[in-house]
Amino acid sequence: LTSRKLINSVESCVDEALCGLVRASGGLSLLRGHRVVLRSDLDNLKGKVALLSGGGSGHEPAHGGYIGAGMLSAAVAGGVFASPPPTSILAAILALHKAGASGVLLIVKNYTGDRLNFGLAAEQARNQGVAVDMVIVAEDCAFDQPSKAGRRGLCGTVFIHKLAGALAEEGCPLDQIVSKVTEVLKGIGTLGVSLSPCSVPGCLPSFDLPPGDMELGLGIHGEPGIQRSKVASADEVVKTMLDHMTNPDSQSHLPLSSGDAVVLCVNNLGALSCLEMAVVTRAALNCLESRGVVVVRVMSGAFMTSLEMAGVSLTLMKINPEVLRLFGRLSSTKTYLYPMMRNALEKICSTLLDKQEELNSLDRAAGDGDCGNTHAQAARAIQNWLQDHVVPGCPGQLLSVLAGLVQEKMGGSSGALYSLFLTAAAGHVTEGRSDAASWARALHAGTQAMRRYGGADPGDRTMVRNINLHFSVLPFTASPHLEFPPSSVKATSGAEATRDLTARAGRASYIAADRVTLPDPGAVAVAAILRAVMETLEEQK
Repeated sequence: LTSRKLINSVESCVDEALCGLVRASGGLSLLRGHRVVLRSDLDNLKGKVALLSGGGSGHEPAHGGYIGAGMLSAAVAGGVFASPPPTSILAAILALHKAGASGVLLIVKNYTGDRLNFGLAAEQARNQGVAVDMVIVAEDCAFDQPSKAGRRGLCGTVFIHKLAGALAEEGCPLDQIVSKVTEVLKGIGTLGVSLSPCSVPGCLPSFDLPPGDMELGLGIHGEPGIQRSKVASADEVVKTMLDHMTNPDSQSHLPLSSGDAVVLCVNNLGALSCLEMAVVTRAALNCLESRGVVVVRVMSGAFMTSLEMAGVSLTLMKINPEVLRLFGRLSSTKTYLYPMMRNALEKICSTLLDKQEELNSLDRAAGDGDCGNTHAQAARAIQNWLQDHVVPGCPGQLLSVLAGLVQEKMGGSSGALYSLFLTAAAGHVTEGRSDAASWARALHAGTQAMRRYGGADPGDRTMVRNINLHFSVLPFTASPHLEFPPSSVKATSGAEATRDLTARAGRASYIAADRVTLPDPGAVAVAAILRAVMETLEEQK
C-alpha cells in the first residue's frame, strides 16, 4: 500500500515533511520535541498578538506554509488527518508567550478532535497566566441541515489566517481581532467536489468512487460527500457548486446577491492539473459575474489539500472596504490603486454636485438647461453605489460598472457619450495591465469611440475638445505610478476656449453662432472631472 506514496515510511513521513519544509525556508524553525513550526524571528512578536493554527497533516501547505509576518506565528501538526496532541499545542502557546506576545489567538477548524485538543491546551495556558483565545472556523456549505457537530472548517481558514494576521501586525488587541474575524466568518462559504478519493499512507482509499463519477460536498479528511453524480463539464460542475452554496433553502448557505463583492479562492484539493485549475477558475469567474457578483480578488492554487485527491473547492468571502484593506495588506499595485480610484470617484462626485447650477446656467444659453442636473444624477448614482459596494481591484471592471451607472441614471446624450467612453476604455486596463501606458491606450480608445459615434471632432464646440486636448499627450507620459501630466490648467483653458468655437455637433449646432457665446457646459464638466482626478493623483504622491 505504501508503494503508491513517494515516502520513506508511514511512521516517519510527517516528521520528514516538517523537516523538509523548515530546511527549505530561511524563516522557520522547529520546536524541539514537538511537531511545531515557528517563525525564526520570534523577537518581532513582542507586544503583538501571536497566531497559532494547525491540525492533521496531509493538508499542505496548510498550516506550516502560512507562517510569517502578517500571517501565522506558528503551526502545530498532528499525524496524517489526526488532530495534534494538547501537549504540543500547549508547548507552542508557551513558546509564543515567552517570546513576548501580548496574547495568543488559536485558529481552529471545526472538527471535534481539534476543538477538544486546542481547547484543552488553551485552558492549560490560561492557568499559567497566558492571554489566549480561540476562533473556530466552520464555513462548509455542504449540508442543508448540519448535525450537532456543526459545519466543517475548510479552506476558508486560510482567509482567517490572512485577516487575523494583518490585524495582529497592526497591533490590534486580542479581543478586537476575535471580534472582527468572527464577524467576517459569517460571510465565508466553501464547497468541494472530487473525481477521486484519497488514501492515508498505509491505508486503503477513504471511499470508493467508480470511474466517471464525482462526489459533491466531501470533506478534507477523505469523508464522502453529500451527493454523487456523473462527471459533467467544468462549467456545469461549477454552476452546481455555486447553486448549492447559495441555495437559501439550506441552513448552511452563503447569502449572495447581485452587487456583492467577494474574494474567490479556487483550491486544488491535491491532484488536479494546472490546466484543469485554470479552466475551473475561468468557469467560477464567469458564473459569479453572470450573477452580478463583483470578484475583487482571485486566488487559484493549492491552499488546503487532501493528500492526492483529484478535486477542487470553491471558497467565497464577502468583503467590505476594511476587509479588502486587510486582505490586500503588504501587496503593491492593487492596494495602491484601490484607495486612489475610490478617492477620485468621491472627489469627482462632490465636484459635479457643486457645479450643478453653473452647468445648468451655461446650458440654458444653447439647450434646455439641464446639463448640471444630468451630471448631478450621475454623481448621486455613483455615490450611492460607493456606499454599498467595494471598488473592484480591476480598473477595467470599475469602468464597466461606471458605464452601466451613467447609462442608466444619467440619460440623454451625455449619458450615452460617457458610457461609450468608459465602455471602450474598459478593455484596455485589466489587473495585469494597469500602468500609465495602458491607461493612455484606454483613454485614447474612449475618446475615439465618442468621436466615432457622436460625430464630434476636437475642433468642435463639445466636451470632445477637452477630452482630446487632455488625453492626446498621455501616450508620452507612461510611468509605473500613473503620474499623468498636471494639465488641469490646460483642461480649464480648453473648456474656456469653446466659447470661441463654432458648434458643428450637438444641440448647439442648431442655434445661431452669435447667440452662443458662453463656454460649452459639457466641456466645463469634463474640465471639472479632470481637475478632480489630477488633484487626487497629487494627493496620493
